[in-house]
Amino acid sequence: MQPTATVLVYSDNADTREQVRLAAGRRPAPDVPPVEYVECATLPGVLAALEAHHVDVCVLDGETAPAGGMGVCRQLKDEVFRCPPVLLLMGRPQDAWLATWSRADAAVTHPLDPAVFAEALAGLLRSRRAVDA
Repeated sequence: MQPTATVLVYSDNADTREQVRLAAGRRPAPDVPPVEYVECATLPGVLAALEAHHVDVCVLDGETAPAGGMGVCRQLKDEVFRCPPVLLLMGRPQDAWLATWSRADAAVTHPLDPAVFAEALAGLLRSRRAVDA
């Protein structure tokens, strides 16, 4: 049986978390393993999940309050040893410079285009698999 990949999804909005799950589905691309999702609505939840699970990719919502995904991304990159790749959800394309500041590995905009999102997620899963190999 093929192992699964764990994707952490951080957003204070349950609809956004659902959109992420629906956009990528159980398998975002044929050459990546099936995905299991761990959902978090708070920064403490993200930190606890990173300690409790082997997370392959984090998907962080930049529009989450009070701890936005961009700031959380930067914090994770600074504080988590071997931080998983981060896919940042941005409210608008003009926020790309903030995604760079946060050190996100990839970024997509709301509303999510399922094809664009799934390809970005699959790319990060591939890169994570290459690092772990």
